[in-house]
Amino acid sequence: MNKSILVIDDDNKLTALLEEYLGKYNYTVTSSENPEDGLAKLKQNRFDLIILDIMLPQMDGFETCKVIRKDYDTPIVMLTARGEVTDKIVGLELGADDYIPKPFEPRELLARIQSVLRRVDTKFKISEQVKFDTPAGGLIVDPNKRSAFLNGKDLELTSTEYELLILFAKHNGKVLSREEIMQNTRGISWTSFDRSVDVMVSRLRNKLKHKNKKKDQVIKTVHTVGYMFFAEAAE
Repeated sequence: MNKSILVIDDDNKLTALLEEYLGKYNYTVTSSENPEDGLAKLKQNRFDLIILDIMLPQMDGFETCKVIRKDYDTPIVMLTARGEVTDKIVGLELGADDYIPKPFEPRELLARIQSVLRRVDTKFKISEQVKFDTPAGGLIVDPNKRSAFLNGKDLELTSTEYELLILFAKHNGKVLSREEIMQNTRGISWTSFDRSVDVMVSRLRNKLKHKNKKKDQVIKTVHTVGYMFFAEAAE
């Protein structure tokens, strides 16, 4: 089955290249030169993935990502000309699923796209609701809605946050290293000092935290190693 991709980038040569290259691998590419047009197309059509440049006219990629995440959980791969770590961290904080610096080889982008879509389609699927008792209340992970609820309220997780929660839930009580987390949520090997791991965990932890910060949290930091999700299973 063909997958549809929305590319928001004002580099016409690049978008033409991506349309031709990705088309060979059964991806249907729709391109937009600016965020306003891209957001309009997103409202009118369903896309399996979005490729979003950071340097854009009218509104930069970070702000555009923020707007998209208000209404859509479509996977986002961000492009940055600078390739700075700061860009990646900001993008992940806003809900992007991956990023790749320019210039890049089309086949590398293809590999990232395939990895992200594979994770969305097949990783960590569970067949029925999973329930936990946490310091902040009852937590329900609902695979049918691909969502999670805390005390009946939708946590509004991004696709990456959802996958991270499923990963933790499947390894409840087990310490996961940063390498394991990155490998199992992004399919790419990263160094243990990559701050993006901590950004991902922090973002999810904030949505699961108890109002009283002094109380134990469901995601615990294991110094120099990684993180551990610990919660009692609920009936």
